[in-house]
Amino acid sequence: MPSDLVPAWDGDATPVSTSARRGVASWLIDNLTGERGRWPLWLPAYMGAGIGAYFWLTLEPPYWIAPAGLVLGGLACIATRRVPRFAGWLMPAAALAIVFFGFGLAQLQTWLVAAPVIEHRLGPVEITGKLVSVDPLPEGTRLVIAPSTIERLSADRTPVRIRVRLRHGVPNLIPGEWLKLRAVLMPPPGPAMPGAYDFQRRAWFDRLGAVGFALGAPSVVPAPDGSGPSRLWALIEATRTNVTARIHAALPGPTGAIASALIAGETHAIPPQDAGAFRDAGLAHILVIAGLHMGMVAGIVFFGLRAILALIPFVALRWSTKKCAAGGALLVTFLYLLLSDATVSSRRAFIMCGLMLLGVMLDRVTLSARTLAYAAIAIMVLAPESATGPSFQMSFAAVAGLVASYEALRPRLSAWHAHAGRGRRIALYLFGIALTTVVTTVATMPFTIYHFNRFPLYSVLANIVAVPITGFWIMPWAVVSCVLMPFHLEALALTPMGWGINVVGAIAHGVTSLPGAVLRVPSMPPEGLVLLAFGGLWLCVWQRSWRLLGLAPMAAGYATLLFVTPPTVLISNDAKLVAVRSAQGDYMPSHGHGGNWTEDSWTQRAAATLDAAWPRRGDSADGRLSCDGATCVYKAEGRTVEIVRRRDNVAAACGSADLVIAPVAAHYNCSGATLIDSVDTWKRGGHAVWLSPDGISIESVKDWRGSRPWTHDPVPRRLRDAD
Repeated sequence: MPSDLVPAWDGDATPVSTSARRGVASWLIDNLTGERGRWPLWLPAYMGAGIGAYFWLTLEPPYWIAPAGLVLGGLACIATRRVPRFAGWLMPAAALAIVFFGFGLAQLQTWLVAAPVIEHRLGPVEITGKLVSVDPLPEGTRLVIAPSTIERLSADRTPVRIRVRLRHGVPNLIPGEWLKLRAVLMPPPGPAMPGAYDFQRRAWFDRLGAVGFALGAPSVVPAPDGSGPSRLWALIEATRTNVTARIHAALPGPTGAIASALIAGETHAIPPQDAGAFRDAGLAHILVIAGLHMGMVAGIVFFGLRAILALIPFVALRWSTKKCAAGGALLVTFLYLLLSDATVSSRRAFIMCGLMLLGVMLDRVTLSARTLAYAAIAIMVLAPESATGPSFQMSFAAVAGLVASYEALRPRLSAWHAHAGRGRRIALYLFGIALTTVVTTVATMPFTIYHFNRFPLYSVLANIVAVPITGFWIMPWAVVSCVLMPFHLEALALTPMGWGINVVGAIAHGVTSLPGAVLRVPSMPPEGLVLLAFGGLWLCVWQRSWRLLGLAPMAAGYATLLFVTPPTVLISNDAKLVAVRSAQGDYMPSHGHGGNWTEDSWTQRAAATLDAAWPRRGDSADGRLSCDGATCVYKAEGRTVEIVRRRDNVAAACGSADLVIAPVAAHYNCSGATLIDSVDTWKRGGHAVWLSPDGISIESVKDWRGSRPWTHDPVPRRLRDAD
């Protein structure tokens, strides 16, 4: 090539770009070292990443992976301390060790809770066991029983716990008593579709080996070997049951159910329409005992007890009434924790309130991000599986957002409050409620979308009115009712408490009746949630301006919603229920009109509604589906799906369709078509199908979950018959 045709080389280009890269790296390092004091706040994130990695796997990992990774990370930390040139790798090495520590915690917990799970439907059988808990429902009662014997099951195959539903409530059942009853038992059900809520995994960690329904009322029997309701946990559960019964006696109906949720953490009795109204109005946090309730109880007891102690000269002149009140509030909040069944949110709230009250007693009052980190680590050590659930994620996201926001705004808020009059203080209080609601709404939005596929748009409006009523009226009466309960005078406090609950309920129903109250969105990919969580942590942990870099992964996380395509065809776990997507985006189920758990899961994850216009004969309104009584043909995206009811029709369908669905054991090899029959769903669970001009994509529940300890492979008929 002639030299005059060769482009001139810009000799400054490389040095300039290198200098720019060095400048960016130096800027990042300066910010990172400048916020060295915030590094420990990433420890819960590293632990959570390890726990999440364990549950993300589709095969159970070897036992040695976590110890090996922990040792490797520890050796790397030692090397960074001993070899100067490796000093900059201390943080990555420590992160690696903590990630494997979280991974190992999750795997260890999985082994520790391992217990028998029944393999197929069983019953009717006679069951004898100890009553663990009683949960009132809108219709009937649900019992958790620790069985000693189950008819037709050997001792080594008997579950540690079972859950049985009674059609009607049975009064005077006390946890700790021994019962005998007849029931039909089934294995805990798997997810309704790939990506849906996995009850089997929750049942595994709850040591719940069977669910079912009772045939008739149980009878109380003598406890074997003198074992009775004397154990501590039985006493706690008996107290919760007694408190719940007393509340329902004073406040019947939904009002009493909500009061039970606020006092005893018993949410199962709240009617679905009321629970849905609170959720869609952004007031669901009021029904779950968390920081709002624990903080209110601690504050009411602290200030009330301190005022009482100040009136007693013998105490006020000898001890610090402030520290005594803090000790009393700590005791009351611990009892409240036990009464609330020690849920994840109440445990987090108790740890934070407890640290605050201990700080008062030790003259070191502080509420910081580090306190929240301690609470997260403690809960993940005690129950690592909780880190994957919405309660843990939303609870900590909300508090992390609040702590970070108030850390940034504290100087300005303090200046505003310093010389404020009464009117301005009221305005600041309302501003605080609005700010708190906005921050918690934004912080929990990713998890609300991921787990519940919906977002309340008017939550700020609802919370501005409902939170003051809860704080200044409902919760004080709740505390008074507990004080009066030993004297059987709780109705004096529960009645005015019920008035406040009715007002908040009216607010919830009124807000949800507004147009566009809820934004429904399809399920977010797990990768999107990871990006959003990382970006949110980056915003909350750091304090310098570089924290704004967290907005980039958050934007990318929300952008993943643009690439979500809901399934075109859905098939239930038993292949008896099929739903196809209409041209309008709704689902047409083969039978049923909503209210079915499977159908609800399908429509929730796809942000769709049910169209009950599945034609028994003829064509659907959009022309995609046509039925002749024995076979239905669905056409979309240039593909043909045939749903056949009889085995005899499978052969003909295989010759004319791209996909054949049969709710029977077809045992037929389709040439040129894909067949999904009841044997496939029995082995692999529910199926989701995506049709496109390029082909057919199919994913089953087993494809999504893989083979883990909580996933139960089907039992061949010859082994079932042996029972």
